[in-house]
Amino acid sequence: MSMGNNYELYKVFYWAAKTGSLSQAAKTLYLTQPSVSHAVKQLEESFGVALFYRNARGVELTQEGAVLFSYIEQSHILITLAEEKMAALKNLESGELRIGGSDSLFKHYLLPYLEHFHEHHPGVKLHLHHGTTPEVITFLKEGRIDLGVVRMPIIDPQLEVKESFQLQDCFVAGARYAELKDAVLSLEELLQHPIILFSRNSRARMTITELFHSYGFSIRPEIEVGSVDLLIEFAKRGLGISYVTREFVSKELEEGALFEVRLNVPLPPSQVGILTKRSMPLSSAAQAFVRLVG
Repeated sequence: MSMGNNYELYKVFYWAAKTGSLSQAAKTLYLTQPSVSHAVKQLEESFGVALFYRNARGVELTQEGAVLFSYIEQSHILITLAEEKMAALKNLESGELRIGGSDSLFKHYLLPYLEHFHEHHPGVKLHLHHGTTPEVITFLKEGRIDLGVVRMPIIDPQLEVKESFQLQDCFVAGARYAELKDAVLSLEELLQHPIILFSRNSRARMTITELFHSYGFSIRPEIEVGSVDLLIEFAKRGLGISYVTREFVSKELEEGALFEVRLNVPLPPSQVGILTKRSMPLSSAAQAFVRLVG
């Protein structure tokens, strides 16, 4: 006895039982009545039992038919729910969006995008995973996030990198260093002042170290801090000259709490990219977010 009946046969059985009529079932499923009768016959033959008996109004379930219907009805409900769920995910009414990135990128750059996304798709849950670039790459490879927002360059065959926007790092100081406001400093002159750098081995820190090296200087910070907020705060309080991303201190620069210390050498801009895993198809929510930021 073959038990490999396909879903279409059960669908016919479901509607015949539900409507109590083979012709109604045929109408609902856009089939001919003979093909409905044939499907029921196939099922009955495969189980070796009668599923329906005819009455004056159409068909009624036998005892065995009623047992089968109780299971098929549950699966029909589940399949309907699954179809609704898939439609909801496609239309971004539900689901989740998991993004990895640094605190500072979330706070100073991604916030307006996240706000916009949440306003338009309130049904989609947002999960933000904070971490350094290497941590974000690990999250992505382990499938813990859908996409990462990190500084480039990233060269990894498992990852897809889409250039998103450019940032410019610079040195900033507060009122205590007011005499440097209109000056253009050489690297040597800059190094005569206490420098404040981000302590973790960040992309920005590596870039500035390499830049100074290329001019034959070594940059040794007097103070190292673990967050961008502290870099900003320490510079405002006059503890030294901080190396930060200009876009992250735009408010302080505008209000005059900080000013940019100008140098006689150009500082390279850095590119931010959106990372996704090549082998992982993006959810509708992740696709929508990439379109928004890109």
